[in-house]
Amino acid sequence: MTPATNTLAPARSRVLRLARDLGLVAVGSALFAVGLNCFMEPNGLAPGGVTGLAITIRAAVLAEGGPDLPVGVQTLVMNTLLMVLAWRVGGPRYVLRSLAGIVLSALFIDALRPVLPVLGGGDLLLCSLWGGVVCGAGLGLVFRTGSNTGGTDIICQILARHTSLPVGTWVILTDLMVVALSAPVFSVENALYATVAMFLMGWVLDQVVDGLRAERVAWVISTEHESIARAILDELDRGCTELTARGKWTGESRPVLFVILGRADIAPLKAIVAELDPNAIVVISEAHEAFGEGFRKLEP
Repeated sequence: MTPATNTLAPARSRVLRLARDLGLVAVGSALFAVGLNCFMEPNGLAPGGVTGLAITIRAAVLAEGGPDLPVGVQTLVMNTLLMVLAWRVGGPRYVLRSLAGIVLSALFIDALRPVLPVLGGGDLLLCSLWGGVVCGAGLGLVFRTGSNTGGTDIICQILARHTSLPVGTWVILTDLMVVALSAPVFSVENALYATVAMFLMGWVLDQVVDGLRAERVAWVISTEHESIARAILDELDRGCTELTARGKWTGESRPVLFVILGRADIAPLKAIVAELDPNAIVVISEAHEAFGEGFRKLEP
């Protein structure tokens, strides 16, 4: 392989990754716009954030006989102002990563609104559930690329730096404030259903970003650690790491087996331990992602 080929390979890989990411951002932004235009905005659901605020402002202005302020244009203007703060908080790289999601989501919201049907038949529960799922899935695709659709997260980061509350708490508080502001414009009932949509949207977003391939981590403490480790290697075909731990009550040192497993391996592992040492201590927890030998490759 020539030096020129070695140089071109990483560049080609970066271009392909950029094209893939932009495609995901576009699909995610369009999906978010579908959920918003089909279920949320026409039924008076404002699920927090800049988008929820824009929905509330548009409805309030129209109710007073004012002009129609498109939701997408509003979010674009608000996010442009927030990007000034983002430049100080996250730097230019954060702003550049956010631009694609901000612009595309705003464009799709306004461009798709005239052609999409209003679904749900006025059933607020149905609209909040499907709106939360579709919007959450769209945002999850955008977030998987490292981009985002802007919003109040920047303000929350600044508030977290100057208070004792973490960013996640501020995000929930600001979203609830936006939902509360929508209650006088629509109704308290609408605000309550918007809260349901907001939390469902966050849950679906996490599932899409973290993936449904959540691995499991098992910790096994047993006097039969050698036999259990051998069974894990031979029967489950999984790697096994032995750590040394010391019990504070007894003061005795004892090996601890550390194993990363798939969902299907949990029951066989329990059977192995139950057979070899029924008194063993087994702790199983979730690990959303695992990289390295035997798992997915860790990409830059």
